[in-house]
Amino acid sequence: MMKEWATVVAWKDGVATLHSEAKTSCNSCSARKGCGSHALNQLGPKNAHVMTIASPEPLQPGQRIELGIRESSLLGSALLVYMTPLFGLFLLAGIFQMLFHSDLAAACGALLGGIGGFIVAKGVSNLFGDREAFQPVILSVALPPDALRVESEV
Repeated sequence: MMKEWATVVAWKDGVATLHSEAKTSCNSCSARKGCGSHALNQLGPKNAHVMTIASPEPLQPGQRIELGIRESSLLGSALLVYMTPLFGLFLLAGIFQMLFHSDLAAACGALLGGIGGFIVAKGVSNLFGDREAFQPVILSVALPPDALRVESEV
């Protein structure tokens, strides 16, 4: 099970809004200038992911919870997202090459197949994304931020 800590932003009617920080290894690597991953990380959201999750237990803003998701669902999602467009790309490129006997037609077929593969992946993910196996679960809940108080006598 993949685990990640998140902070509760709000809780209302059994639904918690969570804030999770994105972690990358780019902060500890010395090859930032010549690295493509570092450049891609700069394009996306900087450090936050906001999500909602069902929680029957009341949570307070600022409270930390540990989320978990099965490795099998994570690998299945990655397989769907990467392999479906790749399969569409090769399939339509081959079909267009056989039909039109042109490299330009094969390139157009590859483009159409890749885009079609992304559309198919999006449709399949909408069908299966709501299943319980693909949803994160709450593994543990930390104490609320105001539950622990330290008093010192001077």
